[in-house]
Amino acid sequence: MGQRNTRDVGRQAEQLAFDFLVALNLRPVARNFHSRGGEIDLIMLDKDCLTFIEVRYRLSAAFAPASHTVDHHKQRKIIRTAAMFVARNRQFAQFTMRFDVIAVEGNENAAIDWIKDAFRPINSTL
Repeated sequence: MGQRNTRDVGRQAEQLAFDFLVALNLRPVARNFHSRGGEIDLIMLDKDCLTFIEVRYRLSAAFAPASHTVDHHKQRKIIRTAAMFVARNRQFAQFTMRFDVIAVEGNENAAIDWIKDAFRPINSTL
């Protein structure tokens, strides 16, 4: 992904993930949705499933794979932010919802690992 600052690298990883998912027929709903509690990188429709996607990038998996960096704290933030998205966008309230992680690893020819249903809310209305 070249020598750039972390924000540029993050944007580039998100774009790779976005292009990857669109090529698999997911339909974009929102990108970089912000609320007071956090941010969701991508929100897309996978058929009739509203999918909240966290994109993680690592140059190398030597210490930990990118997918393993979405800890319980980050999961709770994503779940709260998803609830805020649905509250603001009631047209999606009846959709089945899923939380995915896209792990992008490497520099040139980055590998993409799509983890569907990576985590689920516990004791939540989502």
